[in-house]
Amino acid sequence: MRELVFLLEEASSQAMLEGLLPKLLSDDFFPRYIPFEGKQDLEKQLARKIRGYRNPDALFIVMRDQDSHPDCAALKAHIAALCAEGGHPEALVRIACREMESFFLADLAAVEKGLKLSGLTRLQRSMKFRAPDRLGSPSMELAILTKGRYQKVSGSRAIGPWLDPNNILSDSFKNLVTGIRRIVSERHDLSPID
Repeated sequence: MRELVFLLEEASSQAMLEGLLPKLLSDDFFPRYIPFEGKQDLEKQLARKIRGYRNPDALFIVMRDQDSHPDCAALKAHIAALCAEGGHPEALVRIACREMESFFLADLAAVEKGLKLSGLTRLQRSMKFRAPDRLGSPSMELAILTKGRYQKVSGSRAIGPWLDPNNILSDSFKNLVTGIRRIVSERHDLSPID
């Protein structure tokens, strides 16, 4: 069984991935999650966690929100440098444009189903939900849209299984899914890790 290790900014990312990954991974891939206590904690401990990981064949994926960082490419390069410092320059780094909640705003049908709401899917045609990565505060937009029903961890857990992995309205979500699929396809023909 091949191990994919997700190093995550916070527990809400894990909750979302637990619902999404069954649509992307075959049974011969095992996801392991290492959530941190926010972006500073992730950046402080990332190199040490990767370096000390016991499975030398593990594949690493790091997820972090862009938040207010002005340059997404520079942020990604910084995280990649931390992975290299930990001995794994091949680690996949994915930055959610502004916040992970942009993934949800790109798939209002999933939000509607996951939170048991109605009338959200029709809003997908409005300009701001056709390009949610451009929103300044996706979490605030989601809270307003759901009238407070969305809570970070429980909401991510409820919405995750409904996310369409082929959704392309959020470039950062599309890049995450494409990266995971690439890793899985590249490693699929290799012998299982013991």
